[in-house]
Amino acid sequence: MTTVAVKPATMAQALTRALRDAMTDDPSVHVMGEDVGTLGGVFRITDGLAKEFGEDRCTDTPLAEAGILGTAVGMAMYGLRPVVEMQFDAFAYPAFEQLVSHVAKMRNRTRGRMPLPLTIRIPYGGGIGGVEHHSDASEAYYMATPGLHVVTPATVADAYGLLRASIASDDPVVFLEPKRLYWSKDTWNPEQPTAVEPIGRAVVRRSGRSATLITYGPSLPVCMEAAEAAQAEGWDLEVVDLRSLVPFDDETVCASVRRTGRAVVVHESGGFGGPGGEIAARVTERCFHHLEAPVLRVAGFDLPYPPPMLERHHLPGVDRILDAVGRLQWEAES
Repeated sequence: MTTVAVKPATMAQALTRALRDAMTDDPSVHVMGEDVGTLGGVFRITDGLAKEFGEDRCTDTPLAEAGILGTAVGMAMYGLRPVVEMQFDAFAYPAFEQLVSHVAKMRNRTRGRMPLPLTIRIPYGGGIGGVEHHSDASEAYYMATPGLHVVTPATVADAYGLLRASIASDDPVVFLEPKRLYWSKDTWNPEQPTAVEPIGRAVVRRSGRSATLITYGPSLPVCMEAAEAAQAEGWDLEVVDLRSLVPFDDETVCASVRRTGRAVVVHESGGFGGPGGEIAARVTERCFHHLEAPVLRVAGFDLPYPPPMLERHHLPGVDRILDAVGRLQWEAES
């Protein structure tokens, strides 16, 4: 038997394949957004879909985010499965009223009789040298809105599997795509795609005993790098990739923290009112008697996204993560 070598694939390619497979398997799946058709999207995630499925199913829209999402709500109410692309994180804000008032509330408003199978793809986060309105980490807004699922992949395989699961969900999903990871590569065979897993399960990416790094999306590679660097200090760090922010996997996260006794939450979003505060509270409530030190956070600074030349100072890096781990050790000994 001849073994065919599997070439590395990018996250962008996995996302494109997920959309193509979903549209092939289900005629009710429609992709829509600014420049998703002829251009194939700003990041070329929808490249070729309009040609393959026609402009009726991969549709260029006007530059009107509230109108795009409002139209998608109506489509979902009538039995379709729209997949909306917002070009950049901060471009999604004009559609926020539709998201909060209708997308998040429709199923509850109808006592479950009207599901809203709608996926909203949002490229988010920094690390690409983008300017203001192109690099926001806006996940806290969506996490704080009851009725939404919030999902973010950090690996090529998860980009495919989680997007397929999101499109198949009867609940609305905000699917946050880390822009800086679009071109990350891994051995993934598009001819044998990843199994579609349920939304809401975290995964341990690296086992360890000294402390747990809890992270997601664009911060996962940084945490993995920090865990490798920590070995020089004699620290053995476990890394948990949340994958799903809502629903939140308390079981996997707390099992890890109970093993290590220490935790640091790492994300690009600002610290004040950010996701790390909620995560730290959940961990503290459930793991209090196992904690040897307070749960710490390493986050973006509490300011609007800085100019490109300054983003390396703004984003969590290896040094800041290791500094937090060192503080955990000091707290435990004091």
